[in-house]
Amino acid sequence: MPLKLYDTYTRSVRDFEPLHPPEVGMYTCGPTVYDYAHIGNLRTYIFEDVLRRALAFNGYTVKHVMNITDVGHLTSDADTGEDRMEKGSRRTGMSAWEIAEMYTREFQADMERLNIQQPTIWCRATDHIAEQIETVKCIEAQGFTYRTSDGIYFDTSKLPDYGYLGRLDIEGLQSGARVDRGEKRNITDFALWKFSPPGQQRQMEWDSPWGVGFPGWHIECSAMSAKYLGPFFDIHCGGEDHITVHHPNEIAQTQACYGTRLANFWLHGYFLQIDEARMGKSAGNFLRVQTLIEQGYDPLAYRFMCLGAHYRSRLSFTWEGLDGAQTALNRLHTAMYAWGEPGALDEDYVDKFAAHVNDDLNMPRVLALTWDLVKSDLPDATKKATLLFFDQVMGLRLAEWKPVEAAIPAEIMALVEQRTVARKEKRWKDADALRAQVTAAGYEIEDTPQGPRVRKRT
Repeated sequence: MPLKLYDTYTRSVRDFEPLHPPEVGMYTCGPTVYDYAHIGNLRTYIFEDVLRRALAFNGYTVKHVMNITDVGHLTSDADTGEDRMEKGSRRTGMSAWEIAEMYTREFQADMERLNIQQPTIWCRATDHIAEQIETVKCIEAQGFTYRTSDGIYFDTSKLPDYGYLGRLDIEGLQSGARVDRGEKRNITDFALWKFSPPGQQRQMEWDSPWGVGFPGWHIECSAMSAKYLGPFFDIHCGGEDHITVHHPNEIAQTQACYGTRLANFWLHGYFLQIDEARMGKSAGNFLRVQTLIEQGYDPLAYRFMCLGAHYRSRLSFTWEGLDGAQTALNRLHTAMYAWGEPGALDEDYVDKFAAHVNDDLNMPRVLALTWDLVKSDLPDATKKATLLFFDQVMGLRLAEWKPVEAAIPAEIMALVEQRTVARKEKRWKDADALRAQVTAAGYEIEDTPQGPRVRKRT
């Protein structure tokens, strides 16, 4: 079964075929590093990781590019408010550069905890100012820009199909606008380059052909994705909130400059909700991975929980749901460990697994198949090998898990040591008596080529 993916641009499930097989170019919108990522943000990155694993499962070589937004993301999608990095600097007392470095490291640590693979290329907005300026110059040369007192703007009225990705009702937006759009010609126009406010010294600002300032939020993704993947590549991903503003603007910039819609497939992960509202920093209802750890959960239990809902459906977070995911993951670990060494794969289960993965990443069906496999009458070695095969896409690190061995009391270890000496001296009765004392205390000894192993009896 070929890999089928839901393309937001066409609103249809399409057979995926790379533009330059076997290589796949994939760009994912990364974090704005002014604060910690929350588990709602990270749900999108888990979905993108599953996608990347599914592409590798199908034999493709993935070139994965992810940006780090460390400048230019204003507190409003309408190009108003303060740059989030400058705001974060004021909140913490650290420089904008220090904040970007700290929260980038924290985000990467969260990725590791959730077994999300690092991208092939990380690209920071502040490392690509020259490329962004060149992209704005290209758009300007094509006649799509105008200047206001606070920046250079994209004139969306010059693109007849602007907003197609989000199926935007432009006329309705214009007539229904209740906010002052300032000098913008159209409600949907957006900043390509913002001028530094008069009389203010920003921490992050650069010279440009239009004056000292900083790039708009959207231009970084168009410029950096084109640099590393070309002006038309295979897959662009992000959260559902990008469907109506950020991604239409990326497409508009690329249409104006290169005449393409930037990516052949546009995929979007849907929100994590808490108390029936979107989890978010502005709402003040967000949870971090560190919060889950402090509550005693394995971060991979949250990944397991995310696999239980399709990436195109919203997922409600509850502690009861996370408890269930942790219990299920524990059951899976215990079963896997008890099965011993893996054997041969079961091809019937492999075929079913491939069909579910390639059906637009239907991970809920994969989990159902997993439990069907666990309960099956197949030999343990076959079940283990097949489940490890599944895990190349699920990403639960099943092969790495081992039970935590309780610390052995010093007095028990002293008996074990005395027994070892007795055995070396061939005092077999003494050795047997010492083993009996260890057994009576609730422990057992396993003699191995590397020496005795001691564990609490169950």
